[in-house]
Amino acid sequence: MPAPLMSMSTFVEARNIPSHVAIIMDGNGRWAQQRGLPRVAGHREGSRAVRRMVRACRRLGVKALTLYAFSEQNWERPEIEVDALMELLREFLLSERDEILTSGIRFNAVGNLGRLPGIVRAVIEPLKHASRDNDAMTLTLALSYGGREEIAAVACELAKQVKDGTLDADDINAELMHSRMPSLTVGDPDLVIRTGGEQRISNFLLYGLAYAELFFSNALWPDFSEHDLHQAIASYQARERRYGLVGGDPRLLTIPPQSVRAS
Repeated sequence: MPAPLMSMSTFVEARNIPSHVAIIMDGNGRWAQQRGLPRVAGHREGSRAVRRMVRACRRLGVKALTLYAFSEQNWERPEIEVDALMELLREFLLSERDEILTSGIRFNAVGNLGRLPGIVRAVIEPLKHASRDNDAMTLTLALSYGGREEIAAVACELAKQVKDGTLDADDINAELMHSRMPSLTVGDPDLVIRTGGEQRISNFLLYGLAYAELFFSNALWPDFSEHDLHQAIASYQARERRYGLVGGDPRLLTIPPQSVRAS
C-alpha cells in the first residue's frame, strides 16, 4: 500500500521553514463592510488573526515575524478610525503581554514611533524592555512605518555622519545601508505574504525585499487561517531561491551575504 499523504501542517513542519516571515495584513475594512459592520469591527477581528498567526509561526519555528500594522499613510484615514486602531493596538499589547513573555518571544516595533499616541508608546517600550532577552521568535510590529521613509531616514543619518567627519562617503555601500535598517535587524524577509487579494507591496520593507519570495492570498485578513499560512509556506518551500544566479549553481549551496540572507 502507498504511504499515506502527510497533512499540510506536517508537510511544512518537516521541511525548511522561512526564517523571517512578513505579512501585509489587508482586508479588515472589507471584511466588516461585507457584514454590514463598522470598519472598527473588522480591525478588532483582525487582531484575533494576529494572535492566531503569532502562535502558528511560533509553533512552526519561524524565527522572526514582522506584521505591517499601521503605515505612515494610514494617518490620513478618518480620525475616528485612527483613534480606534490605536486603542485596539494598546488593548492587544496589554492582553498578549503575558503570552509573549512566557512563549519566549522578543517584541519589537519599527517605524516613526514618536508619532504614536502616548498611551500606545507607554505599552510598547516596557514590553520591548521586558522581552529583550527572549530568543524563541522576534515579533515586530511596523507602526507608523513606510519603506521609503525608512530608507530616507537611514540616508539622512549617513549624510550627517559624512558631514561630521565620522564616516567616509566612499564607505557607504549596500551592506552598510542594510545594517542601519531598523526593520532588518532580524535579517531580510524570506517570505512576504499579502492578504486581501491585492498584489502590491504598499511601501513595506522595501530595502529588504530584494530577494524575498512573495505570496498573495485572496483571504481577507480576519479570515486568514493557519491553513492559509501553511499554504503560503508550502509555496515558499517549492521554490528555488537563486539570488540572481542560475539554477543548479553550486554557489546556491553557500550562505548568501547578509543583505540577501536565506533561511
